[in-house]
Amino acid sequence: MRTIIKITSAGAATAALTLGLAACGTASDPGNSSATGGGESLTVAASAAPHAKILEYVRDNLAKKEDLDLKVKVFDDYVLPNLATDNGEVDANYFQHKPYLDDFNKKEGTHVTPVVNVHLEPLGLYSKSAKDLKDIKSGQTIAVPNDTTNEGRALRLLDDHGLIELKAGAGQSATLGDIKDSKGLKFRELEAATVPRSLDDVDAAVINGNYAIEAGLKPTRDALVLEQADGNPYANFLAVKKGNEREPGIVKLVKLLNSDEVKKFIEDEYDGSIVPAFGAVKS
Repeated sequence: MRTIIKITSAGAATAALTLGLAACGTASDPGNSSATGGGESLTVAASAAPHAKILEYVRDNLAKKEDLDLKVKVFDDYVLPNLATDNGEVDANYFQHKPYLDDFNKKEGTHVTPVVNVHLEPLGLYSKSAKDLKDIKSGQTIAVPNDTTNEGRALRLLDDHGLIELKAGAGQSATLGDIKDSKGLKFRELEAATVPRSLDDVDAAVINGNYAIEAGLKPTRDALVLEQADGNPYANFLAVKKGNEREPGIVKLVKLLNSDEVKKFIEDEYDGSIVPAFGAVKS
């Protein structure tokens, strides 16, 4: 999941739901193949990249051996997939992290729940002038994403590595106002997608993994520091309507999404801009 977008009301979004499914539904499901014998059939809503690409790999390479007929519905929207999952028009979705889903359920009255983590799109600190964290000094300027989720993540990354100190109790939505000690650093808040272009104008910048790779940066090589996958609340996961977590098809898909084959696919395909983050979703 890249950045949080404003959530529209469920009433307005529901009116567009059927149209959205029809418009987006078949691009990732060549031939619209029939179910595999007596096995399970699942339809999963997903963002195009990397989520749908990972599901397509599972569909084309792994699902048959589990007798699972997997269909992928591609969306370019962060509202409709949860609504479609909640009302049963799709069986699951894969596009979001827990802070987003918690906020969505609270605002929309939906009952979508995470099942298993799959990957993380890590933020990293990049610089054209600094070669090491010790090169970031008082008086310098760091660009950070300006949306609620990613700014909090950026400040937490800087705090974790001693570049700033956040106030006690500063949570996942920390802002510049939650900085207890900036250690002389200055900050420039920018839209997440534009942060990479600021590298010529600032001393360092915290950039989302997907935007870093689009800018020609290789996170594992170029980042001074990267978010860690273990225990990260921003891991993207498979989600279902509450109560459907143990459906046979979901159990099979969970096994495949956390398989060694998918781990290798993510590592080979995304070269550190996307990293495996398997396991249970922490409450």
